Amino acid sequence: MLLELTIQNFAIIPKLHLSFSEGMTVLTGETGAGKSIIIDAMALLAGGRGLTEYIRQGSEKCLIEGVFEFPQEEEFHELMKELGIDENEEVLIIQRDITNAGKSMCRVNGRSMTLSNLRRIGSFLVDIQGQNEHQDLLQEEKHLGLLDSYGSSDYQAQLVSFKKDYASYRQLEKQVRRIQENEQSFVQRLDMLHFQQEEIEQAKLNLGEEEELIEERDKLMNFQKIVDAFGLSYGLLSSESGNSLDGISMAITQLEDIAHLDSEYEQINENVQSAYFLLQEATTEISRQLDHMEMDEGRLEEVEERLELIRQLKRKYGDSIATILKYYDEISEELLQVTNSEDRLEELESQLAEKEKGIEQFADKLHNQRKKLAYKLEREIVQELAELYMEHAQFEVHFHPERNLSASGFDKVEFYLTTNPGEPLKPLVKVASGGELSRILLALKSIFSKNQRKTSIVFDEVDTGVSGRVAQAIAEKIVKISRQSQVLCITHLPQVAAVATHHYFISKEVKGGRT
Repeated sequence: MLLELTIQNFAIIPKLHLSFSEGMTVLTGETGAGKSIIIDAMALLAGGRGLTEYIRQGSEKCLIEGVFEFPQEEEFHELMKELGIDENEEVLIIQRDITNAGKSMCRVNGRSMTLSNLRRIGSFLVDIQGQNEHQDLLQEEKHLGLLDSYGSSDYQAQLVSFKKDYASYRQLEKQVRRIQENEQSFVQRLDMLHFQQEEIEQAKLNLGEEEELIEERDKLMNFQKIVDAFGLSYGLLSSESGNSLDGISMAITQLEDIAHLDSEYEQINENVQSAYFLLQEATTEISRQLDHMEMDEGRLEEVEERLELIRQLKRKYGDSIATILKYYDEISEELLQVTNSEDRLEELESQLAEKEKGIEQFADKLHNQRKKLAYKLEREIVQELAELYMEHAQFEVHFHPERNLSASGFDKVEFYLTTNPGEPLKPLVKVASGGELSRILLALKSIFSKNQRKTSIVFDEVDTGVSGRVAQAIAEKIVKISRQSQVLCITHLPQVAAVATHHYFISKEVKGGRT
């Protein structure tokens, strides 16, 4: 239920605060006074689109705030948990800000909210019925949704379940069709994958191999330079005439004689001895390297060919051996899938046939339930219309014979109506007048409000085109609805205004040149 509504700088309203109570509240006033502006503000709280045109001329932004009682439906509690809104608060406060810059901000109990989530919340709070709802009655494609909304909560859950199953069925159908259509391209790709797999397999690549080959190639290409460097170094360190090691050995003998005289001398002696032993080891290693040095012209050619093969594979499959091997794993997996595609296709086709059978059975189940709903709705609509002085009206939910499966099942329905005795039932869109549409809409709302349990229902001039005793019957019908839910009603009919629990008179005036 809407408890309070605050409006600032919205259209011609600089500031307005309204309080609402249970029962039926009527809003009256001359045409153009601003009654519908208040309803537009309520629509924003329910997730309506915020436009800069709503902002009062000369203002930077407009603000709409509504205070609602917490709905008690279990689905609403689940939604609050999903959106992270604290349910310990006694009320639900919704605020909309729209700025001249085009920014629209939504907050629920101080928490920022997307417009789509605000619409989800608003669907539990406010149900605005106006002239556009007449248009729903005049659109045949909307009739199935109206019939479905008459169903119980268990039926609504089945509709949700069917839509999920149908989406899954269509997804599988697309997958099967894609495989069937691309069977030829799969065969071609199979040949290519086999070639690539075989090419990489034959290369027998190893991680780190390229770096090792480059190092070996560099050694082979610089063989003579290496031999010359080792030979000269060995000669300088170990030649019979004046080799470096003998000189260092003699230096050690001299240093040992004076090492005990000073700690610094002793350190110098130790450093020279360490250098001597390191050079001895280096000389031995150089000698070993020289003993094993042998130029292999054929090996250099092998290394170059191997490196060229790796370069070719890198150009085709990746910038490193690791990348090539990763690609090999990927195509091996795809090969496995493609190779088994025929078996997979048969399996998917079998699954599709099974799903199709299941979804058709589900659709038939929904059809049978809709038939029962339609029969019940027809009787209730006729009763409601009789109370609205359309006692000769006959109403029928007509099921089209075509069985075209969709997210709603097999059914396509259309409302048929006759208001005159002896006249055949015809499509509602072709026979109903404006006043009759108002009464049919009100009859539907009288019935649906029992199931939907919206906290606030708004009737925006739904009584247009009627008068006299029909107006009185409409007034009584709206009062009846207000016993189930809070009702806000804009009307020009005295019969409707007279039965309201609360009455707001809307007027406008000009002050200082502003309305």
